[in-house]
Amino acid sequence: MRELQGSPQAAGYRFAIVVSRFNPEITDGLLTGARDALAQAGVRDDDVTLVRVPGAFELPVAAQRLAESGRVDAVICLGCLIKGDTMHFEYIADAATRGISQVGLETGVPVAFGVLTTLTDEQAEVRARPGDGNKGREAALAAVEMATLLRAIDGGPTA
Repeated sequence: MRELQGSPQAAGYRFAIVVSRFNPEITDGLLTGARDALAQAGVRDDDVTLVRVPGAFELPVAAQRLAESGRVDAVICLGCLIKGDTMHFEYIADAATRGISQVGLETGVPVAFGVLTTLTDEQAEVRARPGDGNKGREAALAAVEMATLLRAIDGGPTA
């Protein structure tokens, strides 16, 4: 039996990070976590494209354009939604989640989901702190693993 899996190393791979400008005190922490994880995976800064969008709702369209460009091996989407007193949170969280998932399925390019959906500011802050629990870091590691896995499935070298 042949078993395929992704690699934690992605030197020579190209990534895009799409990050929401809304809640920058949180999304900046997610971005730092993602960039650190990519660097640890051997990805050069020159192989990372950073795209900033207004909010989580806009993440899917930017991710789709990047995935369709053929210039990236995976896209990492980062954002933060904190529940308020209205239904707005639910609508945006649902739209962002479905849109990001749809991009990966339609393009065949891995799209990692690093969008926080929390009930409080404190929950978001914990998930954006430096370290292993940083959700931006986790999203970047998932993107690395999926990009290298898909290349292995296609029969190419993973790293």
